[in-house]
Amino acid sequence: MRFVRQWLLRIVSFALTALYRGYRAHPAVWRWTATHYHPRMERFARRHAWMTCQFAALDVPAYRDYLRRQGWRFRWFKLESYPETAKDTYVRAYPEELRCWQGELEIAGTVVDESSGSSGTPYNWLRSRRELNSVHKNVAGYTSMVFPRKRLFVINAYSMGAWATGTNTGIAMARIAMVKNTGPDLDKIVDTIRHFGPRFNYLVTAYPPFLKHLRDRLDAEGFDWRRHRLFGFVGGEGMTEALRDYLEERFVKVRSGYGASDLTIGMAGESDLTVWLRRRLLTDDRLRDALLGPDEGRVPMVFQYNPLETYLEINDRDEIVCTINSTAVLAPKLRYNIGDEGRLLGYPALEAVVREDPDAWAECESAFRSEGMRLPLLLLYGRKDSTISYMGANIYPQDVEYGLYQDNPMAGHLEGFCLTIDEYADLESRPVVNLQLRDGAELDDAEREKLSAVCRDGVVGHLARVSRDFAQSLAEDPSTADVQVRVHAFGEGPFARGTSKIKNVYLVTEGKNAA
Repeated sequence: MRFVRQWLLRIVSFALTALYRGYRAHPAVWRWTATHYHPRMERFARRHAWMTCQFAALDVPAYRDYLRRQGWRFRWFKLESYPETAKDTYVRAYPEELRCWQGELEIAGTVVDESSGSSGTPYNWLRSRRELNSVHKNVAGYTSMVFPRKRLFVINAYSMGAWATGTNTGIAMARIAMVKNTGPDLDKIVDTIRHFGPRFNYLVTAYPPFLKHLRDRLDAEGFDWRRHRLFGFVGGEGMTEALRDYLEERFVKVRSGYGASDLTIGMAGESDLTVWLRRRLLTDDRLRDALLGPDEGRVPMVFQYNPLETYLEINDRDEIVCTINSTAVLAPKLRYNIGDEGRLLGYPALEAVVREDPDAWAECESAFRSEGMRLPLLLLYGRKDSTISYMGANIYPQDVEYGLYQDNPMAGHLEGFCLTIDEYADLESRPVVNLQLRDGAELDDAEREKLSAVCRDGVVGHLARVSRDFAQSLAEDPSTADVQVRVHAFGEGPFARGTSKIKNVYLVTEGKNAA
């Protein structure tokens, strides 16, 4: 019986993977699938996620051992019976080969992506040729639905280093557009647009802050925006609606994508519908209470995703758990907890809530008609592990702590710190290190300024030494060093008792005591 079950699972799983290859065969087929998605497909996707986990339990040595150590027992069609995996509990515990199918690496065609972890420990993520082919087709399908398909010229301004999003974005876009991989080089991008002129629809892929730098640079040079059509596709970190509004004063449209080195790029993307919803949540108390809860003051980023490809769950800690439904994935991602906080919302559920307000429903219908995607929605709040993303680099509290206290003659004045991302009047979002002075510490303005400068130099210096992503971003764009440091008296500012949110600032973590 066990032998029959094993082969049945293998046959069905391979058949489903082949079926998925069919709808990725051409961007037009991808678009048709996205616009004809039905909620019943979610049950099918969940069954497929279960089969993927069970298939891995048979054929992935690391996962088989992991399940044994967790005391797992087989249960038909119970996806929740499989324990969550994570970077610390699973990835660190087993070498790459054991996390692959049959415990074997596919050498030819495999690409290694890198992300820097806490204290600069690099993580390597392996992706096979078949896996990358699927990723590229999905990104191309989404892009062809959201942005113009005719005479599209993609200027890829992502970093071209070991963080493989830049490389993969270029390859994916080449399926549907002409591509130039400039990296985050303003001079090259400006020269390229001026050379080719207004004959094309330009799509610039970049980090959100860099897209603002490009707009400001073109404005300063008297660029004729009326004769050109520029679009923006951003990722790597969140983007506020204020920044989007600023960019769309010049760009025709700016949209965000969601992904992770741990899992895959192109997990989810914004649409006209999700942008409308996010903007409405900023002003519509009734809708915000209905969708987010009466005590939720944060407004998440909103994306649409395809459960047939990327099956998402939300655990009891409001964390996103992901299973990638494909045997093409070299090292399967099985109920993987990436540490992001969010919630899921089906399109019918959104429709039911919005219909209660006729004006809101009219706006919603208009936004939906633009792309017509019936895919479910991911409402993303961001990382729960206190990590913040800036210019494509992750900034960890542990690294900030090293920078604050190592060789700092003024460290004795510090009680603790917390990290925030603050959006300024110029719409630049920059990381902020908030310092809390010890109870009773009294520093005059000059001493506070000195403390701020010493800590800023220490943090930037340490990040440049231990984080390859930060060092590369710093080399490509010196503004990466613009880490703000603010000094607060004990119990004031973000450290005030009971304060969990600051207006226009995204609080990532509570203040920490010195190590």
